[in-house]
Amino acid sequence: MRTLMVDFITSLDGYGAADGWPGFWGMESPDYLAWLGEQPEHPLLMGATTYRLMHRFAGGEEGDSALDRTRKIVFSSTLTAPLTWVNAELVRGDAVEHVHGLKAEGDGELRTIGSVSLCRTLLAAGLVDRFRVVVFPVITGVGGKDRIYDAYPDVALELVESRTFDGGAQLLEYVPTLLDGPPAG
Repeated sequence: MRTLMVDFITSLDGYGAADGWPGFWGMESPDYLAWLGEQPEHPLLMGATTYRLMHRFAGGEEGDSALDRTRKIVFSSTLTAPLTWVNAELVRGDAVEHVHGLKAEGDGELRTIGSVSLCRTLLAAGLVDRFRVVVFPVITGVGGKDRIYDAYPDVALELVESRTFDGGAQLLEYVPTLLDGPPAG
């Protein structure tokens, strides 16, 4: 059975981006970029907003980037088929049902990229096996946008991996457990 990894990059205050700030908040160190380059090419799950953003980032319809080569499964009711980005498929149906089927298909890993609401839905449905976040050492309160954890369910996180990159970015990987509410004290 496949596993599902939710994967985010954030500022310390939980934003996925910030107005006027460059990608990775301008703090991508050589060892972080090397680590990114070492990541296996697993199918990526994303919503329409992330698809549009990443498609522009990758440079258009056809190219030879890792994102171009990677299978992309896009959940959207607003996009129309066929999608123009190579190796991208559109799913209009229920994301929970579809991801449940994808996980049962075989071995390996599925990953999300961005897609805050899709990740929230999959986490709430109990489909997420790992939750990984790279926290960049910056607070973007005034310009911050795309708050990641708003409206998420209560989740206990068991730390299974951590790493500090040059420049202070922290990789934290957890096994999530959904909670019915705050633990009894």
